[in-house]
Formats: sequence, C-alpha cells, structure tokens
Amino acid sequence: MIEEGKGAQSRDIDERGPGRLDIVGVSLRRCGRTYPYTTTLDLQRGTRVLVEGEFGLCLATVESPTHAPEPAADLSKLHPVIRVADERDLETAEQNHELEQSAIRLCQQKIRDHDLAMKLVEVEYTFDRRRAVFNFVSENRIDFRDLVRDLAANLHVRIEMRQIGARDESKVCGGCGPCGRELCCSSWLREFNPITLKMAREQNLALNPSRLAGMCGRLKCCLRYEYSTYLDLKRGLPNVGKRVRSVKGDGKVLRQNILKQTVLIQRDEDGGVVEAALEDLVDARPQA
Repeated sequence: MIEEGKGAQSRDIDERGPGRLDIVGVSLRRCGRTYPYTTTLDLQRGTRVLVEGEFGLCLATVESPTHAPEPAADLSKLHPVIRVADERDLETAEQNHELEQSAIRLCQQKIRDHDLAMKLVEVEYTFDRRRAVFNFVSENRIDFRDLVRDLAANLHVRIEMRQIGARDESKVCGGCGPCGRELCCSSWLREFNPITLKMAREQNLALNPSRLAGMCGRLKCCLRYEYSTYLDLKRGLPNVGKRVRSVKGDGKVLRQNILKQTVLIQRDEDGGVVEAALEDLVDARPQA
C-alpha cells in the first residue's frame, strides 16, 4: 500500500514535468494592477518576488498563485519571475524606501526653487537603484528639464518624470471617503473603470457635484457598483411619462421608485397622485 502511494505521487510530479512554465499574477505596488509572469516555481499569494518592471528590477507581490496557462496562451511575450525575495532583498527594499523619502524632500525643495506649478506625489526607486521615477500632478504642461538636471546631479541616478491623474494621486495618498471607510482605490480597487453621469441618473441621484465627487474631485467609483442592478430593476417598470392603466386609476407615470418597484401615477380623473406597485398595473410593459 505504501509503495503504491509513492508511485502515484511520483507520477503526479512527472506529469507536471520539470521546468514547465506556469502563470502567476503579481502586482508591483499595493492594490496595483495584476500582471501575468511566467514561472517554474509553486508560488502562493502574498509571496514577495523579484521581477522586471517597466523601469527595471522591482520587488513585487504574488496576487494569484501559480496556475497552468491557457492552451492558446503565448508565453514568449511574458517576462519570467526572477526569484523569490529573501531577507536581504527585503532589507534593500526598506533602504530604498528611506532613499525615496529623502528624494521627496529634495524634489519638493527644487520645485520651490524653480517655481514650478506642479505637485509631487511620490518617488519610486527601482530595486537596483539605477533609476528614480517621480510621479507628479499638474494642470498644465511643465518644462522640468532644469529640475531633472538638479535631481540627477544630487541623486546620481537616472531620473524619470511621470505625470499622473487625479485618481492615481488619490490611490497613492489614500484617505477616508464620505462613507467613513478607506478609499476603495487605495484599499482594494486595482483598476479604474469609466464613470459617467448617466450612472447617477439611472439611480435617481441628485446631480449635485459636491455629493457625486470623490476625494480626487472626479465622479465616485462607487456609482458603478449598483449601476447594473438598477438597470435590471428598471426593466420591469414603465418609463416616466408613459400612460398606464392600474387598479388605482389610469394616468401618466410621474416617477419611478426603483428599489420599491413602484411608480407614482397622476390619475386622469382627478389629477391625484397615487403610488402603484407592479401587480397594480394592468399593462406594466416598459416602453421600447
């Protein structure tokens, strides 16, 4: 029995095959976008690894564990995971964080010296300290050539200036929303989806900019969360302005109460307004 069990275990290992490329999803920053990388290792979520990023070598976190690729996947276009981070790598990351804080103070001083209309958000050092990326926000185009020369002369690394948007700034800085919870973008939301005023209209929200705007000054991401639910609920209700027949009287629909699945009807006979549920309507088919 023991020998048979060992044989079954060895067959499972052989079927996987030594050196077979699998896929693992990693994020280069907290709550950042997940990117696919190839690996021959069995990596679990939360493991810190070294990978090649956009600007060089960086420390990343495994978000989705190792899994087999799709049959039609082209793995030749993906970068491989270099190795699992050890204690020395984590110490290097801490040292890089201290360098980033020093670079922030230096850059802020240089921005004031050059009187530039820009706001520095963060500085990111690559793991090998060959490059420093300065993320900033600005409403206008900035000529930062003199700033880059001063930073390169003081930091002795290659300088990259990258302009980011208001949503990205809130994601980096974090904070609390009007709901009292940590901002979605800085706590769990990995990608920004388009948000439009149509989503607020479909949910019968007052179009008040101060109520609909988030910490970034743009429309709140949470407007999208229940949008599809409201669309599904509205399909069973007659549209505003449609004439309907009901047991409470015939008339025109003045308003929809989507969550209660009722409508307000202005009766033709006396002009009174009554609230009718779907079962009270004789013809509740929505207008095409």
